Amino acid sequence: MNHTSQCSALIALFLSTSAFADDVPNIDDSHNTKVIESLPADNHDQLQTLVDLGWDSKYISEGRNNLDKGGIYWATAAIQKNNVNLYATVGRGDSQHYTEWNFGIEYGFNLTENLSGSVGYQRLEFYGDDRAHDNELFSSLEYSAFDWLVPSLSYTYSTEANGYFVEVSVHSNWELSSGLTVSPYITQAFDFKYATEEHDGANHFQFGVEAEYLLPNNLVLSGHISHTIAQEDIKLEARNNGVTDNLDQTFAGIHLSWSF
Repeated sequence: MNHTSQCSALIALFLSTSAFADDVPNIDDSHNTKVIESLPADNHDQLQTLVDLGWDSKYISEGRNNLDKGGIYWATAAIQKNNVNLYATVGRGDSQHYTEWNFGIEYGFNLTENLSGSVGYQRLEFYGDDRAHDNELFSSLEYSAFDWLVPSLSYTYSTEANGYFVEVSVHSNWELSSGLTVSPYITQAFDFKYATEEHDGANHFQFGVEAEYLLPNNLVLSGHISHTIAQEDIKLEARNNGVTDNLDQTFAGIHLSWSF
């Protein structure tokens, strides 16, 4: 399986629940193409809307490049009220025929002052050389007592694969100037029959730097550069498929979001 899910992604979607806590959105999560984390953290009883446009130099999820060539454009629309988010995301390859739709709902909550979480469901539809679909259940936890050390945990279950994927991340958020925040991060991912059936365990290690700049009129410009290091799950899959290429990946992305 090669696609996005929550968690996450970019965002997003994922995953990171800064839509519900006063901390910096984290966008490195390869399972999360949702950008609902950028919605304001207050006034949850009011209906809020977010529109996001983005591009990634490669379509990387589960530590794998999902496209034979080129990158991918993303567009997301999300609405939030009372900590409930509804969203739709579409991705289209910039150099080959590929389209992906994600439709989902996510509920965010605060367990304590600094510990926030979310749970949700999303439907995925894929159009390319092959037609496919999936249903995913996801959840996440984030502890944000210290901006310089923000650990998070995300979980995604796939009904088609009958497996799950876990990511443990640590972000360090630094406000370099008014409106500009830079966040180096590391992520360790584990696969349990989500990406492959042959091996359970360490999937990949990822690290990178994210940046976010607040613009006037509720606009947010964000970007990242990331690198993945293949671990046993990816290496066994490549060996079984006779792939001898370098399995590590370097990619970057940029997004412009508008909330109102």
